[in-house]
Amino acid sequence: MIKEYVYHFSAENSSVKNVKKGDTVSFKTLDCFSNQVRSEEQLITSIDFNKVNPATGPVFVEDTKAGDILVVDVLEIKVGDVGFISTLPETGPLFEEDGLRTKKVPVVDNHIVFNDVRIPANPMIGVLGVAPKKGSVPCGLPGSHGGNMDCNKIIEKSRVYFPVNVPGALFQLGDLHASMGDGEICGAGVEIPGEVTVKLDVIKDFQLEWPVVETEDMWYAIASDEEFETALKYSSQQIQSLICKAYEWDRTDAYLYMSAVGSFEICQGCKPSAFPAVVRFGVPKVKEKPRLLP
Repeated sequence: MIKEYVYHFSAENSSVKNVKKGDTVSFKTLDCFSNQVRSEEQLITSIDFNKVNPATGPVFVEDTKAGDILVVDVLEIKVGDVGFISTLPETGPLFEEDGLRTKKVPVVDNHIVFNDVRIPANPMIGVLGVAPKKGSVPCGLPGSHGGNMDCNKIIEKSRVYFPVNVPGALFQLGDLHASMGDGEICGAGVEIPGEVTVKLDVIKDFQLEWPVVETEDMWYAIASDEEFETALKYSSQQIQSLICKAYEWDRTDAYLYMSAVGSFEICQGCKPSAFPAVVRFGVPKVKEKPRLLP
């Protein structure tokens, strides 16, 4: 069980474990506040923001180089018994109308308990990815390397594909949620510590620009930018490229098909805030056609 934490994605991070492709790895995670929030009386403004969105790792995957794809199968997500959700200053469409508040949210029998409402928990991973091509990216930010994508499709039995930028990929993850709605409009879901087990594999020499998520019935490309329109363009381009390669269609036919059956969804949309927009564009799996990725 890996328990070392970092606060940036970077090729300069020292790996805490070397694994081979096909290996299974377990990560112990803190919540996005580094477990600094302990009660409802504690507002988010009291924590050290240099310690938000910790990620566990990184892991060096042997025989992996730039130009490959790291394949991450999410085998199991275990979350704790109590999570916290907080409003963040100057974050989300309603921040001017509502004050700061911290809410304690128990998790009982695989349900979150919010006031007198019980709904099924949906444990997910908010932060996961590989080292970027250059520089150091805080774990709280998204990018083509992954990072803080806050996609609630990244749950048990999902598979995530990352473009590898540096030898060994340097994979790390964190920021679990017991539940998080699309958009995460106040800037937080039910933030909670836990444990995650994944299987790591490699696809050699396959070009990918943005992370791709495979679910039971969908393919999604996740992209981010300061502007929603640009993020949508990036995620759409990634899916279009995969369709053209797998189905042997031209770009225009792929574009028409995406408009007929595709789905544009918002992972992180807590505007107005300084946080980039994170979106996903998806298309359904088709039994009669090849997979979009090997």
